[in-house]
Amino acid sequence: MHVNIVSKNVNKIFSYPLFVLYVCTTLTTLMPIKNFILTVSILLSVTLHLCSAQNTSPQKGEIIYHVFQRSFYDSNGDLHGDLNGLRMKLDYLQELGVTSILTIPVYASVYYHNYFATDFEYIDPKYGTMQDFIKLVKEIHKRGMKVYLDMETQYVTEDQLWWKDAYGNPQSKYSDYILWDDSANKKPSSIVFGVHDLRGYDGNFRRITTANLYNKDVQDYNYRLFKKFVDPNNDGKFDDGVDGFRLDHMMDDLDFKGRLTNLFDKFWGPLLTKLKQVNPALNIVAEQATWGDFGFDYFDNAHVDRVFAFRLQQAIASFDKNKLAAAADTTLGMLPPGKQQVVFIENHDMKRFASVVDKNPGKERVGAALNILLGGIPSIYYGQELGMFGVGGFGRFGVTDGNDIPMREAFEWYKSDKGKGMAVWYKNTGGWWDSTNLIPNDGVSLEEQESDPQSLFNYYKRIISVRQAHSELYNGGYQTLPNNNANVFSFLRYENGKACILTVNLSGSGQKVEVDLSQSKEKIAGNSVTTVFGKAQATTVNNNLSATLAGYGVSVWKIK
Repeated sequence: MHVNIVSKNVNKIFSYPLFVLYVCTTLTTLMPIKNFILTVSILLSVTLHLCSAQNTSPQKGEIIYHVFQRSFYDSNGDLHGDLNGLRMKLDYLQELGVTSILTIPVYASVYYHNYFATDFEYIDPKYGTMQDFIKLVKEIHKRGMKVYLDMETQYVTEDQLWWKDAYGNPQSKYSDYILWDDSANKKPSSIVFGVHDLRGYDGNFRRITTANLYNKDVQDYNYRLFKKFVDPNNDGKFDDGVDGFRLDHMMDDLDFKGRLTNLFDKFWGPLLTKLKQVNPALNIVAEQATWGDFGFDYFDNAHVDRVFAFRLQQAIASFDKNKLAAAADTTLGMLPPGKQQVVFIENHDMKRFASVVDKNPGKERVGAALNILLGGIPSIYYGQELGMFGVGGFGRFGVTDGNDIPMREAFEWYKSDKGKGMAVWYKNTGGWWDSTNLIPNDGVSLEEQESDPQSLFNYYKRIISVRQAHSELYNGGYQTLPNNNANVFSFLRYENGKACILTVNLSGSGQKVEVDLSQSKEKIAGNSVTTVFGKAQATTVNNNLSATLAGYGVSVWKIK
């Protein structure tokens, strides 16, 4: 039995200090003094351990923090965010209310984003060492949190062992590890969009190719690689291993080239099945390569547990009630049993939400509320909670991976955007720095927002707290509720006789709304409601809820 389970049950019966005092008093009458002292020491040790376990128990509903660790917190002064820096800021993440962390890849690469590996088994030295990674993972688990690792093993660069040994050498034992377009191993196949190479923001230029995922040795290698991160010391305890993976650019027909097809059945399905035999509790989330895809085929054919709710992300950004309802009805309403959608409004590959809404404070709060309260597993991209903004270059800086740096800038810890830990690894390296979005005293920093009760940061904390306080919000079903106002989106979250009604004003002006509850999946007629979040008051008459919402107002009512 795990200690946190023991702690939970013991606490139902007695408080630890009183129990220890009672036992100690009783024992003095039953045993010699030496045995008494030894017994008390053991009791105190066990009690402190149980108390510690109790204080680090996980929160009720999962909320992911998607961190671009190179830009998060620099622990050693080299301007690069690193694993020790992330560990140093776990208190901050728990203060925000998140329960899980998703990192970008940590393996070695010449590229700042760590996609396109040079060595899958070696931690990028700018991040630290494997020992640093394990130390981070153990600390995350000690706090009752989870950690997921992004992986992309479909591609390798010319620095990687397979390429170096097999290039121009058809007799290499690695020859079939890579897709070649010729028999002499001089023409490695392209990757996505027909790309053969990529220039980094720092001038590094590398050729890139596709791994042969049909090859049995490549498949075995992937199993050993993933397993290494699941159980680094192979002891079967998993306290030092990740809780799951994000599978980047996961496809059944890789890059739609027709050469590596049926990968769900031939590569991903068998790999994930074997990994779950190692740790059945693993959670696997697939990034659909096609962002308009609801992802249901990934559930059915690739054996993943989660996909990303791209269609819902697009609908939230539209502020269109009908698009929201349609996307939510499909994304959340048609979810297969036991599967989950990761709900988000921004990530490392897209325009930051604050830029999408032109830094409109009301819209930023609507985005936050829908991100956290709609359903699924919410994911917050680092800095989103501060309203960090940024738009990808889309080629304006030339053919370079530096074009996306504006969406991946340093987390803004200080109002001056200067100070200990600022991870400005891209400082003075190009146009992305010359036009940086780090603007001192613009209100977008933790220092400026932490003590301001009206800040976006504190709004996120409140909305997360509301979600975690009601099981129907973190574990319940979803139902769109019709209403009479084109500017108001309304829905129900429900679970086992408990329910909350939520309304969101998608406009900047005040709106009156009547929500039709007649088709609600939980009985509402005749019941009263109490305000859980928001300032609007609601009345219920028969099968209707009436309220007046402020511009961009969000309200949550719990049905009594």
